[in-house]
Amino acid sequence: MACPGCLLQGLTEDEDVRAMLRGSRLRKIRSRTWQKERLYRLQEDGLSVWFQRRVPRAPSQHIFFVQHIEAVREGHQSEGLRRFGGAFPPARCLTIAFRGRRKNLDLAAATAEEAQRWVRGLAKLRARLDAMSQRERLDHWIHAYLHRADSDQDSKMSFKEIKSLLRMVNVDMNDMYAYRLFKECDHSNNERLEGAEIEEFLRRLLKRPELEEIFHRYSGEDRVLSAPELLEFLEDQGEDGATLAHAQQLIHTYELNETAKQHELMTLDGFMMYLLSPEGAALNPAHTSVFQDMDQPLSHYFISSSHNTYLTDSQIGGPSSTEAYVRAFAQGCRCVELDCWEGPGGEPIIYHGHTLTSKILFRDVVQAVRDHAFTLSPYPVILSLENHCGLEQQAVMARHLRTILGDTLVTQALDAQNPEELPSPEQLKGRVLVKGKKLPAARSEDGRILSDQEEEEEEEEEEPEATEQRRRAKQISPELSALAVYCCATRLRTLRPTPVPPQPCQVSSLNERKAKKLIREAGNSFVRHNARQLTRVYPLGLRMNSANYSPQEMWNSGCQLVALNFQTPGYEMDLNAGRFLVNGQCGYILKPACLRQPDTTFDPECPGPPRTTLTIQVLTAQQLPKLNTEKPNSIVDPLVRVEIHGVPADCARKETNYVLNNGFNPRWGQTLQFQLRAPELVLVRFVVEDYDTTSPNDFVGQFTLPLNSLKQGGWGWKGRGSGPPRPCSPGPWMSSESLPRAPRWEVVCAPTALALKGWELGWAENWTRGSPPHRVPPHPPAFQGRRLTVTSHALRPHPHPALLRVGRPTLGLLGCQPASCGRGSVLLRSGGCRED
Repeated sequence: MACPGCLLQGLTEDEDVRAMLRGSRLRKIRSRTWQKERLYRLQEDGLSVWFQRRVPRAPSQHIFFVQHIEAVREGHQSEGLRRFGGAFPPARCLTIAFRGRRKNLDLAAATAEEAQRWVRGLAKLRARLDAMSQRERLDHWIHAYLHRADSDQDSKMSFKEIKSLLRMVNVDMNDMYAYRLFKECDHSNNERLEGAEIEEFLRRLLKRPELEEIFHRYSGEDRVLSAPELLEFLEDQGEDGATLAHAQQLIHTYELNETAKQHELMTLDGFMMYLLSPEGAALNPAHTSVFQDMDQPLSHYFISSSHNTYLTDSQIGGPSSTEAYVRAFAQGCRCVELDCWEGPGGEPIIYHGHTLTSKILFRDVVQAVRDHAFTLSPYPVILSLENHCGLEQQAVMARHLRTILGDTLVTQALDAQNPEELPSPEQLKGRVLVKGKKLPAARSEDGRILSDQEEEEEEEEEEPEATEQRRRAKQISPELSALAVYCCATRLRTLRPTPVPPQPCQVSSLNERKAKKLIREAGNSFVRHNARQLTRVYPLGLRMNSANYSPQEMWNSGCQLVALNFQTPGYEMDLNAGRFLVNGQCGYILKPACLRQPDTTFDPECPGPPRTTLTIQVLTAQQLPKLNTEKPNSIVDPLVRVEIHGVPADCARKETNYVLNNGFNPRWGQTLQFQLRAPELVLVRFVVEDYDTTSPNDFVGQFTLPLNSLKQGGWGWKGRGSGPPRPCSPGPWMSSESLPRAPRWEVVCAPTALALKGWELGWAENWTRGSPPHRVPPHPPAFQGRRLTVTSHALRPHPHPALLRVGRPTLGLLGCQPASCGRGSVLLRSGGCRED
């Protein structure tokens, strides 16, 4: 069954792609002793690569997807190949790096030309994937399901196969109604649908009455939208910059019928393509690139920050890897942590001290920073050093930083006249800052013991035998001290005014408990402190499973460096991704004015009376992922929850009713309303769940973004799912034995859709404060000490302890990231912003 939107369209004659379709025997490298040959072959859909053992012991189902690839690196450009690939020339080696937590795939080809074919071929497929139109994605998704449902592969669909197709796409349709629809399309009267009959059936299946109603409201009797009528629709949605020329441009871009396009008319199909396009998305397109003022001091920005960056799992026995730094940078992180300890051979190492975590060389981490820190964002990177080394190895650290980073390392003040003043992100583009302890002006030549040691809870909890090493760690070498120019680690002793005002270049580090105490007891003073200086907040050392705290509480008080465990997915990292989704995902977000003014009166615990009302009407969704692919008759019962994350008085959550047995095109038509006191700090989180009467709801997906980045007139977001319309296999980086002994589900991602309508801001009545949604549910104790693995870059453990299932797709904004037919199409209607 041909697929008009196939990814291989236009590439079928390409020699590199044809070689990938034939397949290659590549050697997979895991360690010095585990280096095994596998057959890798591109599937005909152009979206997935299938591979099997040299001598299959069982039918192989191993697949990875092109859309999940973060990068393809040539040569020995991964930690694995640098350590274990020495027997293979760099020209024959390549690394496929995946998004999310999936491990890199290190490969060696038989020849350099074969390796280059895969490097070039994957680059062409990824470029084609990015260039696919919304219609091509939809066509590809539909035909992929048709191919799966067509059991005898005769390009004809019996009613039994149609029923199978309906279950695959999450539709529980009455047999009599389904058969009536089938017969209405069976014009040949042979109990088979083929060609145009299948297309007619799909058109009827994909009908959206609620959206047709909106279209007909503006199109009138002729059932087409002229450019002036489309302009009227845009103006009614409150879309900024709506002009007749813009309406004409939308018609030429999204209309599918060439005759209608020539007459500057838009049909219903074109209207639907527009609503599902990036231009119809909820996120303001102006906010997807850098739009904020980047010339203010560093203390005026929220900065994406990572804790224990080197870890890929828990802080008790998880592996450490330089790849964790690469992945953090790929997520927009701008402040990474290096826990430095004395290593053998005079070389400092990085690991979580006094635990079973593995060790990596400090030198290798600095090289990873040099190679990957500015791949996504040009703005400065801060290296937060937790130093446990003696003076000799500190000098080695300083030498590595200078020699490896070269001119990118900041070694002296940019402005000699004001050396203590913090520069701006714009001034520090492409530069690396070191956050560490600084020797006082008067010191001995060989270093001295510092009295204002940075607070680190890990040090407080060390065993007695570590006393000597802690004493040595309190010393600082002159060479390393000289590198702490703008980020001098200092203990925060008091928030009261002192005779000598604190310097802007001083950085305080607080654990989450102490930060929360300051927020409760001295909220405004803490906000004023953070308007002048940088503050880093990190998780309690008691979080043995590397769980996270809610970052929103820290952002409310202006803390800039809110460090989270990037390796631990959950709602906390969803909020972090939402906070840094905008401004080009550059890792720097300008704080609201109330958090930047030195004499501000803002207190997050007492934000004042409600100023705005947020009203959201949840309309509809389409093609939600099917959660349990092992049970063909299992259909989701979706509901939508809207969460407000902001100051404590604003935090709230409300949800719709659930729709029984319909994940294909559920409709809600419900209105949710929220009253807000500090809207400039609000993150809006949309969550889709599968309702369950006897156990906690199953997680379907989520999307988070700042309230002030919701576009007036925006209609939707796209679902980031687990893959194209096929089950995702665990892949080579995990085994099924590592999963919890509980029901396991893998998401077969369809074009996920969610529709919301009409958010408006206006005067609000007084509102009774409730429990902040970010405290419900707490991190489940059932996950502590357990290794939870995921099946793709977008999957994660469900937050409810009773589920213990693997797989948590993340809904993303339509058009924000490259996606293939399986990634989703979503509707969200935001009607405007009005503050009185």
